[in-house]
Order: sequence, then structure tokens, then C-alpha cells
Amino acid sequence: MHFELLHRDKKSQARAGKLQTDHGEIETPIFMPVGTAGTVKGVNQLEIENEINAQIILGNTYHLFLRPGTEVLEAAGGLHKFINYNRPILTDSGGYQVYSLSGSRKITEEGVKFQSHIDGSYHFFTPERAIDIQRVIGADIIMAFDECTPYPCDYQYAKRSMKMTHRWLDRCFKQMNSTKSKYGYEQALFPIVQGSVYKDLRQESAKYIADQDSLGNAIGGLSVGEPDDDLYSMTETVCEILPIEKPRYLMGVGTPTNLLECIALGIDMFDCVMPTRNARHGLLFTSEGTINIKNKKWEKDFSPIDPNGTSSVDHFYSKAYLRHLIKTKENLGIQIASIHNLAFYLALVKEARVRIIDGTFTDWKNTMVKKLGQRL
Repeated sequence: MHFELLHRDKKSQARAGKLQTDHGEIETPIFMPVGTAGTVKGVNQLEIENEINAQIILGNTYHLFLRPGTEVLEAAGGLHKFINYNRPILTDSGGYQVYSLSGSRKITEEGVKFQSHIDGSYHFFTPERAIDIQRVIGADIIMAFDECTPYPCDYQYAKRSMKMTHRWLDRCFKQMNSTKSKYGYEQALFPIVQGSVYKDLRQESAKYIADQDSLGNAIGGLSVGEPDDDLYSMTETVCEILPIEKPRYLMGVGTPTNLLECIALGIDMFDCVMPTRNARHGLLFTSEGTINIKNKKWEKDFSPIDPNGTSSVDHFYSKAYLRHLIKTKENLGIQIASIHNLAFYLALVKEARVRIIDGTFTDWKNTMVKKLGQRL
């Protein structure tokens, strides 16, 4: 894997780059649709490639481990072949899912014992096992096993957790270095900066992660309920320390505004369930603001869903028809709304890249942030 930094914005820390993997090239900044269990909810692989224009998607280690299981994935030749998707895939390590299972897991130095949300069975993840599972899944980019702390979080707990995440990272690298990729292509390990919303902890963690000299780095433990000001402050703090020449991945973020503001702080990669989750509730992101398609004002609006949209559904279907589908809970409505939202996110980061390269990013970003905050 190789990352090339191509352009830097003169008025901010925004960057445009190119990340090369064995499954293809990724132009940054980039947004990764979340394919939790081997599928991006509401859309199929052809739509991911041709309508949404995703260059990389994310898979979830915890969910894929439980279903379909590593035996099935290995027999298929890895996740790429199992789902028939030939572009890059990133897998998270399961740390966030373990965090979300706070009532049914126990964390020790060795690892995490947790209870399946499916059948109540118990399982044990260690840093080594998280790496082995991701090797079998076959992701191009593998995430280190970490603990994602909640918000709010006591300082001493955040510090102990961060130190343990660093020790777990050492074990992750040792396991990566003692094993080989399973399917004939390179797999890269990204470590994760932690430290909650405490600046000194974030600085300490960022320095520890930077010293690993990995192919790329991630920032975790944000977008867990903290105010946007804390999100931006911690992101800025970490980006000041992480190496300029390596890609930076901000995990689980966020709204379109969050993306633009964090691109301005130096982030290259994002993922979030928000586009598809909001789509299922009829909330659409557009370049002019957010639409709640369930509102009565759209009942007789036969104009296209989004005249500025980049996917075919934006121009083929009307707001009134999509409202009808969402109100009647038809699956087609969820599919259309999901394609629209994901395509919008991908178009937004693509436009950000163009603006970084042509030198107009900051002024464009400031204008877009005002528009994106509007409710239509």
C-alpha cells in the first residue's frame, strides 16, 4: 500500500492525496460506506460502484465473525469474493461494537469477553485474534484492536484505557508481523489514537501512534456523543502530531458538516452509518440543506428528489413519490433514499478534493457549511 500527498490547501490543513492498494486506487479525501455484515444497507454492489461511486467500503469484524463466520469467509476466498466486490475494503477491529455492548462484556488486559447480541453465546477477542480474524476476512486495511471509551469519560479511566490500547497495539503489530496475508494481496494495519476529549492524552497517544511508522493512522473514540467543538479540537490536536505523509482516518464521523470541517483540519478518510440510517427514516442530505421527506409539504411536490444530485435516482423519482414510499414503509423507498444519501456524501468529498486542488476549498467549505445546516 502506498499513499501520495498531491495537494495542500493554503488556507487550511486540507489535503488531496492518492492511496494505492492491491484492489485499486482511492482518491482522498474519501468517505467509506459502512457494510456492516458484508452489505451496505439498502443498496447492492452494482449500485455501490455505479451510482454511489464508492472507492472503498467498510466491513465489521464483530458482525462478520458472528455471521457468516470465518470458516465461510475463508472457504469463499475472503470477503471480496464472498460479496463479489473487487474494490478496496477496510475492516474495523470490533472494538467499537464491544464498546456498544457495555452491558454484556468484560474488559481485561488479555482481551474482551463479550456476549453475542444474536444468541447470547460468549466469545473472547484478544488483539491477536482480532488480527487473525481480519486476515481471514481479507480486508486491504486492518484496524488495530482498541478500547473505545464512552463520553463523558473520567480522566483516569481514559488514561488507563489509552495505555492499554497502546499495549494492545504492540501485540497487534507483533501478530501482523508473524502472519501473512491469506489471499495474495497486501494487508495494512492502521493503529488508532485514543484519549477521549483530553488534550494531553490525545497528544500522548498521537505521538505513540506516530512512532509506529505504520502505513496509515486512525483517530478513534470520537463521535460518541461529545459536542462538535470537542470533536474538532481533538481532531486538530491529533493532526498536528500525526505524520503529514501518511493517510489519516477519522472513525465514525459524521454529518456532512463534520466531514468538511474535519477535512479542513487534515483528515483524509471517513466512515459513518448516518447516510443509510437517516435514509431509513426519510432524512435526505442535499447541497441546499436537509429534507425530511415525510413532511406533508412534499406530498404534492413532483419535482426531482435532488436536481443537483449525482445519482440517477435523484432525477428519476419525485419527492412526492419518495415520500409515499417512505410513509408506506416500502423497501424501494429505503433503497432510493440510501442511494441518494450515499451518493451525496461521495459527491461532497469529491468536490472537496477538486476545491483543494484548484485552491478554492476554504471559501467553498464555509459557504457549504451554512447551506448544509439548513432544514428545507
